[in-house]
Amino acid sequence: MDVFYEHVYRVGSRDLDLFGHCRPSAVLGLLQEAATEAACDLHLSGPEVRERYNAFWMLARIRYKLKRPLCWDEPVAIKTWHRGGKAAVMYREFDLSVNGEPVGQALSAWVLTGVESRRILHLAEIGEIADTSGGSLCRTDVLRKLRLPEGLTAVEERRLHYSETDVNGHVNNTRYADFLCDALELEEIGAGKYVSQLQLCYLTECMAGETVRLCVGREGEVWCVRGEGLDGEGRFDGILTLDNLPSKD
Repeated sequence: MDVFYEHVYRVGSRDLDLFGHCRPSAVLGLLQEAATEAACDLHLSGPEVRERYNAFWMLARIRYKLKRPLCWDEPVAIKTWHRGGKAAVMYREFDLSVNGEPVGQALSAWVLTGVESRRILHLAEIGEIADTSGGSLCRTDVLRKLRLPEGLTAVEERRLHYSETDVNGHVNNTRYADFLCDALELEEIGAGKYVSQLQLCYLTECMAGETVRLCVGREGEVWCVRGEGLDGEGRFDGILTLDNLPSKD
């Protein structure tokens, strides 16, 4: 049996950037909402796993690909499922469509982490996961560690604040997309283009009060950003692809 969750989300005015496109962080926000509601549907929500296992879900890696930008007031149907929980990492997949037209896909990798110990739990220990995978919907691609080019250029030191945190006390995963776009000065290079692919690898938790250094590189239309502490320790890696806007013909 294929187990999945599906819901339609409207792109709101607060999701838009200066080009009228749904910002990458807002796209991640839609995926986060769908993943959260799917977990609630399976009785695996944040409060439930904290109460039963003294643990919380932590996003390790995520990637999305879009055929075109998402725009204001569009009804984005997100269908999501997971691949099962026999190892330490749970993969969750997403299909995105607008009015029946496929517009994108996404893949995320999650781990269940102890609140105090920060130990990663083996998902086979979580009985609620059994027999709840997407079955025949599941694909086989994986998210590997990003390998960024040498010689990245430091462009900014950014202090992290309360407004960027979430209920787990660290910087919300969606905000890292803003860090990428700001480091690349997307307001300058994004005209006539859209973010067709974004991938993030979260290395170490970032907390309010910390400062991260953003370093940038480029290979063709693929832009690379590394966030590191002032001690040089990597905090996150990200890549972003810009494509020309599709023809309206």
